[in-house]
Amino acid sequence: MIEISGVSKSFVLHNQGSAVIPVMQDAAMTVAPGECVALVGASGAGKSTLMRMIYGNYLANAGQIVVGDVDVAQAEPREILALRREVLGYVSQFLRVVPRVATIDVVAEPLLQVGVDGAAARARAEELLRRLNIPERLWSLSPTTFSGGEQQRVNIARGFAHSFPALLLDEPTASLDATNREVVLSLIEDAKARGAAIVGIFHDEAARERVCDREIDVTGFTPGMAA
Repeated sequence: MIEISGVSKSFVLHNQGSAVIPVMQDAAMTVAPGECVALVGASGAGKSTLMRMIYGNYLANAGQIVVGDVDVAQAEPREILALRREVLGYVSQFLRVVPRVATIDVVAEPLLQVGVDGAAARARAEELLRRLNIPERLWSLSPTTFSGGEQQRVNIARGFAHSFPALLLDEPTASLDATNREVVLSLIEDAKARGAAIVGIFHDEAARERVCDREIDVTGFTPGMAA
């Protein structure tokens, strides 16, 4: 479902004489349907960079990043937008939404974008918000006013609303209490059971051991660093 080969990335520091900083070289990995792979390595090793390249936020300098039948490294912007809408979900650590949009509509939006009926989309959003313990009195409010933990749970609900064939998870259990952490781990297990291919960053070692099938140390892809 996700196949990465020969991927390299460097950043150009235009405000520092156009210095070139290589951050990744010859990255390669494969994630099968129903598999969860954890990216591990020291801070700065390139875990987030690799995730952002898979999602198309960063452009790879070389190599292939194939998600489904789309090579993100070579795809046109419209192809990447379609991939994000239909195939590749991303749960980041931060909620980014249009202000003043109600929480229930924020969560339902991914379903509406793929043609799900409005009533069915809202019903699924309600189910996830309840499961993640977001009080019903907050559903009509914008999540931009919520606490950090509430925003994180809304972000998770939004990311799991549509049954994406592939998912990227960036610290999905960070800062959650034990009850909501359990809910999130169950959502990940449900996604694996239906065949989603998942790549995640989990600093929560117990969570990683529970839901991840294997680990990939990105240090081996970092120029000048030993695996």
